[in-house]
Amino acid sequence: MDRRDFLRFATLLGVGAGTAYSLAGLVDPMSIGVAHAAAGGGTVRVAQRVHPVESPHTFSWAEPSNITRQVCEYLTRTGQDNITRPYLLEKWEPSADLKTWTLTIRSDVTWRKGGPLTADQVIWNLKRVLDEKVGSSMLGLMKAYMLKEVDKGEKDDKGNPKMSVEIWDANAIEKVDDRTIRLNLQEAQLAIPEHLFHYPMAILDPAEDGKFAIGSNGTGAFELVEFEAGRKAVLKARTEHWHTVPSLDTLQFVDLGDDASAVVAALASKQVDGAYEVDLTQKPALEKIESLQVYEVATSQTAVIHGKCTRKPFDDAKVRLAMRLAVDQAQVMSLAEGDAGVIGEHHHVCPIHPEYAKLPPFTRDVPRAKALLAEAGYPDGFDTTLTLPAEPTWQSVAAQVMAQQWAEANIRVKLNVIPSAQWWDVWDKVDLGYTVWYHRPLGFMTLSLAYRTGVPWNAPEWSDKEFDDLLTQAEGTVDVDERRKIMAKIEVIMQQRGPVVQPFWRPVLTFYDKKVQGFRMHPTSFIFGEELSVKS
Repeated sequence: MDRRDFLRFATLLGVGAGTAYSLAGLVDPMSIGVAHAAAGGGTVRVAQRVHPVESPHTFSWAEPSNITRQVCEYLTRTGQDNITRPYLLEKWEPSADLKTWTLTIRSDVTWRKGGPLTADQVIWNLKRVLDEKVGSSMLGLMKAYMLKEVDKGEKDDKGNPKMSVEIWDANAIEKVDDRTIRLNLQEAQLAIPEHLFHYPMAILDPAEDGKFAIGSNGTGAFELVEFEAGRKAVLKARTEHWHTVPSLDTLQFVDLGDDASAVVAALASKQVDGAYEVDLTQKPALEKIESLQVYEVATSQTAVIHGKCTRKPFDDAKVRLAMRLAVDQAQVMSLAEGDAGVIGEHHHVCPIHPEYAKLPPFTRDVPRAKALLAEAGYPDGFDTTLTLPAEPTWQSVAAQVMAQQWAEANIRVKLNVIPSAQWWDVWDKVDLGYTVWYHRPLGFMTLSLAYRTGVPWNAPEWSDKEFDDLLTQAEGTVDVDERRKIMAKIEVIMQQRGPVVQPFWRPVLTFYDKKVQGFRMHPTSFIFGEELSVKS
């Protein structure tokens, strides 16, 4: 195996990341300290949308988690190098068959309001995200190995039984002692550590019943002291913390709206010290500003067009394939992102993922697209509306290009661009939508979140038993070469009858004032305030 696969395999088995890097003949990049200013203190202001934060377990996008993660931490942490390490956990120990995972909580973790982090509190969080009534996307990640379907005793309008999900066994989440939890799975799963860092899996204080607000308790290095959705969030550094006392006094998030140029202006005028993300088109202008430093990283960030597979015309796999065949991915990427991205293949598995399987190129074929539409009963094509958010701007450009390409196949698409703040209220309800998907360190994680039957983030309402079965098989296959063979079958299913059009992958980048020390670009654009300081 190559070094990347070795590091992933070694840390999966519980080998410390530092040891794994050493065995691979490398230096652990996360162990390299960043020189802090001699005199601590100061404020870092980050341009980022400030969305409501009251329900961290049900977050649909990463930005609000950047606010809450300063207060409420995670059991594990996937670093900027895509390697996952214990964080609130001291260690994890999987069984040989990957069906039993023992999690040990660090003994020194304490809550801001006092008291140690306990197994009972962690178990409460795990059970809460697995409660169907809560609606957390963790259901998508954990459904195959932690949940079972049960008949609700009711019928839908077609006479089919209505199904629900519940934890598969009373002993599935087992308390061993006050610091130890054992997960007993019904299916093998190799990505437990990565799942525990999925951004809705923040560890909340059970006394607050899943809510988050100003003054909320947490194990993190900051406290939320001011918050106004659409305007700002202010976090004050704690003077004591179980892991890292921040160098900063405060960390602020400033909402500048949907206009990408406002971020450029704010960075140039020093109204903010950094940004959540910056569009690639803004890079040349910002690089000319001497006081700014660019940060860029390759990711599996993308956006997909998803049609409701339970509604016409997208209920027909031929229509969905026709939409893919009518798109020239390279042209879409070139006009929306330049040459910085990677051409997509409509299966939502990225070349940077360890289990990515290379298939023959998926090329545009307008005549075949028209023929498929005719076979599906649409000889003259069809009219539809694609709904998408106003931000980011590259998404709107890509949508315009695809609309022109679809028109050549008689797929007439009208664009409905709505304010970004409204997007997550409707993204999973529209007939045809265009949604950004963030980076995940393993290829099958997004597939589990987005396309497994019946999970909360399955916006297209697509269901394919063969896909589900293969996905569960891939999740329990440690050998990356064997997993890649399974993934090849999954990728073919996605290309031929899957629910999405996915034209390209994109890197993410941002700019920070050079006075800000310690920032490292995370592939999922996560921000860790305790790593930052201000150079005087």
